[in-house]
Amino acid sequence: MQGSEPAKCIPGVFTIAMKNQQKSSYIIAWQEKISNVDQAQWDALAVPLKAPFLEWEWLRQLEISGSLEAENGWLPYHLTIWSDRRLVAAAPLYVKGHSAGEFVYDHAWADLADRLGIRYYPKIVGMSPYSPIVGYRFLIAADENEQQLTELIVKEIDRFCLRNQISGCSFLFVDPDWRTTMARYGFTDWLHQSYAWENQDFKTFDDYLAIFNSNQRRNIKRERKTVKQQGIQIKSYTGKEIPGDFFPLMYSYYARTNDQFGPWGCKYLTKPFFEGLYHHYRHRLLIMAAFKSNYDKMPLGMSFLLTKGDQLYGRYWGSAKWINCLHFDACYYSPIEWAITHKINRFDPGAGSHHKLRRGFVAVPNYSLHRFYDSRLRQIMELHIDKINRMEMQHIDAFNQQLPFCGRNRSVKIKT
Repeated sequence: MQGSEPAKCIPGVFTIAMKNQQKSSYIIAWQEKISNVDQAQWDALAVPLKAPFLEWEWLRQLEISGSLEAENGWLPYHLTIWSDRRLVAAAPLYVKGHSAGEFVYDHAWADLADRLGIRYYPKIVGMSPYSPIVGYRFLIAADENEQQLTELIVKEIDRFCLRNQISGCSFLFVDPDWRTTMARYGFTDWLHQSYAWENQDFKTFDDYLAIFNSNQRRNIKRERKTVKQQGIQIKSYTGKEIPGDFFPLMYSYYARTNDQFGPWGCKYLTKPFFEGLYHHYRHRLLIMAAFKSNYDKMPLGMSFLLTKGDQLYGRYWGSAKWINCLHFDACYYSPIEWAITHKINRFDPGAGSHHKLRRGFVAVPNYSLHRFYDSRLRQIMELHIDKINRMEMQHIDAFNQQLPFCGRNRSVKIKT
């Protein structure tokens, strides 16, 4: 596979004209950092979306905290479209010198490109960095012509990539409805597997337990009881309730968790990222904090989640030491109990292993969209992608055969 050269080395990437007057009344501007765009204008487009991960402050904290930058292979390069100084459309984009932090594992395509003598990196990616959460799409004002602006964005991305010798464009963890819209623009969709819990009109945690077979109900009750028998209690904190001291501690727990996995860890975020969220983005946060006693001020373990509307998203977890069953309770059972109480419809736990099936998370498909600019790579992907997607769907179906549900819930399906 080709090496991960820094994105900042792209020939011509900094000499590209920042503004191009179109035949329409729109003006295109490429932004090297999101803080170049007014927060209110950006969020007027991003806040109406279900997921919070394309909102201005979340993306800004990633940039200003040093969590992503050219030196570590991420170059923010956001495409914006303006009409009379009003932001009417935007595409959060990143020029990448590697594939780390994307959670869509395209190394096979990079290896193929290497064997064909094709330069795979740099590439351009549309996603919320380090967030394997479904919901990416172009941000377009509701009162504008979405088709016209989408076509304008796609054409400008193509022009930019061809001019700067970028191998391809990918949009990861895309919004399902937007995927349908993008089918007409020649992007190839690639199916992947993730997890989701959906609220089946549960009124209590016992209602959730009732969907499991008797053996798994006992297991879940035993795991929660094990946590309590160790003298641990879990408390939930949202928004302004979350103490400032929790954020540097959450970073240390997040770092410890990832350090345990060595080279397979995903320690991408910096301490200033977590601290910045305390000052500017607490309104979207939920923390499950585990305490040894009522007198402890600092938790010995935490899970870090985001919530917006009727959606809940699991992100990070860690603890001061290993505590039997705490991970399952802090990351799954307590958030599910909170979700039921607060009428959350869907809980996306993020990336992870198949132990989520044992906690009632169903394996579900998500999609990425791809366009290679080398005709050989493009033709090979188009020739084989249907078979690849069928195999992945078979993998998802096989996973769901392992769900420990009782008879009447065996056919539970999660909407994609």
